[in-house]
Amino acid sequence: MQSAQANSMVAAALAAARQSGDALFDALEALPDPIYVTDATGLITGFNEAAVRFAGRRPAVGRDRWCVTWKLYTEAGEPLPHDRCPMATAIQEKRPVRGAYAVAERPDGTRVTFAPFPTPLIGDDGELVGAVNILIDVTDARQTAELRAGAARCRRLAADIGDRRTIEALKAMAAECENKAAEMEARRPPPAG
Repeated sequence: MQSAQANSMVAAALAAARQSGDALFDALEALPDPIYVTDATGLITGFNEAAVRFAGRRPAVGRDRWCVTWKLYTEAGEPLPHDRCPMATAIQEKRPVRGAYAVAERPDGTRVTFAPFPTPLIGDDGELVGAVNILIDVTDARQTAELRAGAARCRRLAADIGDRRTIEALKAMAAECENKAAEMEARRPPPAG
């Protein structure tokens, strides 16, 4: 999903958050991507079923803080404490956070790379009342990019080598990477819109 589409979904969630009662949760459930809402202290107050599927767990409303995920990591694989995640930053600094990436670990051990779009909710009086976050899974997109980069490296190496067997092996590796990337792209669902 493109950043503009994610921002559009955040805008829809913000509009829903301005409504009261069950209308907010009905609106969240209608969104196809994982989305959740917190209060001003970062406690989870609501989420949709897509967030449950994404996290591999059902968050505890009023007890879980900052994120619906079980464990977080940086893209480099370092543990990322929840109180330092993009949602915590958005709430603590009262500003939207864009361009961040993180890795969520589910209780079953699987991991997913995602782009969060945490956005503070500011009341009519200018005070922070909470925040909304949409989580966009970029795992396949990242893997596809890595496969294509690997194919390009193999082709560059093949151009610099004089041994025919090595050249053919590198070209075969490049083709394998490109085929795998194409398969992953074909499996990717079309963007919501």
